[in-house]
Parts: sequence; C-alpha cells; structure tokens
Amino acid sequence: MKKEKHVLVIFPHPDDEAFGVSGTISKHRANGTPVTYACLTLGEMGRNLGNPPFATRESLPKIREKELQKAAQVMDIQDLRMLGFRDKTIEFEDHEKMVRLFTDLLDEIKPTLVITFYPEYSVHPDHDATARYVIDAIGRKKKKDRPVVHCIAFSKGHEKHIGTPDVIHDVTEFAEQKKGAMRAHISQTSWMLEEMEPKWQEQDPEAMKWLQYERFWTYHFE
Repeated sequence: MKKEKHVLVIFPHPDDEAFGVSGTISKHRANGTPVTYACLTLGEMGRNLGNPPFATRESLPKIREKELQKAAQVMDIQDLRMLGFRDKTIEFEDHEKMVRLFTDLLDEIKPTLVITFYPEYSVHPDHDATARYVIDAIGRKKKKDRPVVHCIAFSKGHEKHIGTPDVIHDVTEFAEQKKGAMRAHISQTSWMLEEMEPKWQEQDPEAMKWLQYERFWTYHFE
C-alpha cells in the first residue's frame, strides 16, 4: 500500500465504511496517514429497527451516531465529519450545492487519496448520488491537483462494465479492526454477523477472503 499524505473517505451512511474499507482505513492509520471520514447522513431510514423494536425512526439516528463514533475509534479515525443530510434524500439534493460542498472539503483537506463509491455501480441511490457529486467535484479540478480516487462497486454484473478491480489490499493484519467496525454498527449488522461469525471461526475460505482482502477500482477521468 502506498503511503499517502491524507486519505478522505466519503460515504452517505454509517456502516458504509465497515464492510469493504475498514481494513484499508486501519492499514492507512497504522502507516501514520491521517484519515478524514465524511459521512453524509445518520442512516435514520435504516431497515433494521429490531423485532421486537429496539428503536423508533426518531431514536435510530442517535443510536447510529454513537455506533459511527465507536467504529471510528476502532479504526483510529481522528477526523470524523457528520454532514447532517437526511437518509434516502441525497439523490434529490442540488447538484451544484453538493459539488461546492465537496470542493470545499477537498480544498481544506488536500487529500492524496479519496475513497468513495463507484457512480452507478453501487446499488443504493444515496451511494450513486454521493459518488456522482464527489467525482464531479474532483473532475473539475486541474489534473495536477486531483487526488487518486479508489471506488467500491458491487452492483450485479458491474465487472462487465468496469472490469475487474485494479487495487486489492491485503488487510489480514487488520481483520480484528474490520470485525470491530462491523460490530460497532450492530443495530444494522447483527443479521449479517450472525451468519459470518461462525464462518470466520471455521475459517470458511470465502468468508476469510472477504474479511482479508478489500477491492477497489481506480476512477479514470480521461
């Protein structure tokens, strides 16, 4: 992994970072690289309220805010930005307003690497909209001023359109931090952890591969 000057991670929801980026973030932090995580919403429309319910729509964002803070601690993120947008509305925000927001963030932090979703190949409308705003903000900069962008993609059939990932990080050394980040978001990840924890204990090959390797696509502007 290349030593970066500063990494900026941008996702719309708490827990977006946990599944495919938390090992990479932890590795950057272990390398001494500052990491800023900008999270657009508090995931108040998260699908899991429990059965019986443990939260309401009003209380869920408070729960998820604390979970996000805990996950950030697990990954040793010192700079967590909660941007205050409403869950499931990102695609309806004014495009130019969002581009200015991210331009200001880029100008402030001056990252050498940005991690976000791949536009149109990330399943959720909030994911794709966030990625469009971020990519547009970066694309408007002079080529010499643009950070490298590593994207996550996981929509069905995405590799037919964007190819195979060109960046694969071995994060085996940081598997416990990755587990810890997922566990921190327990209000939304409990169902997944119930399935995955036994597989990790049994050293299931596919489960271990997912835990130990994180895949990215470098976004090419030209």
